[in-house]
Formats: sequence, structure tokens, C-alpha cells
Amino acid sequence: MARTIFPSAEILPDRGRSMPQSVEGNIYYPPSSLKREFFVAISKTTTCGWKGTANYYDLKDPETGETAAGQAWYYADTKEAAANIKGHVAFYPSVTHVHE
Repeated sequence: MARTIFPSAEILPDRGRSMPQSVEGNIYYPPSSLKREFFVAISKTTTCGWKGTANYYDLKDPETGETAAGQAWYYADTKEAAANIKGHVAFYPSVTHVHE
């Protein structure tokens, strides 16, 4: 199972849910498997030619209030070629991935 560690807290995919997807070296986690209290939607968007428009989140540690700006993203509406990651959330390398 892959875990994403953010400052002193964890964002854990739940066991038994749909599997994370790997695309272009990024791991996209199903939205239902993440602890939502760490995510704050922001207005930033970017566009990928084959995936569509990415929407971003700041990550906020609910205990310390520490924020990592724009460190997670997802595609709410993907193009057909990226349908397998629709709504899934990925993280920049500054958010550490630990594999068990």
C-alpha cells in the first residue's frame, strides 16, 4: 500500500477501495481514499493536451495549520484518453510517498 506523508500527518488511501493509477510517473489516488481534512481547493488550474484541465489543492495540516501551496491536483473532467484518472488526486514530489 502506498502512503503519502505530509508534514506530521498522514494522507492514507483506504484499503479495499479502487487502486491508485500511475500516469507519467505520478500516482493518482481515488478521491474517496484520501483524508479530506488535509485538502483546501484553490483557484489554480493548468491544462494538459491529452488529460484536460487540472484543478489544484493546497495541503493543510489540520493540527499545525502548516500549508503546502498547490501541492496536489486532479482532473475533474478528463479527456477520453485519461478517463482512468478522472477525479483522482496526485501530489508533487515535495509530498513524500512511502511504499509498504
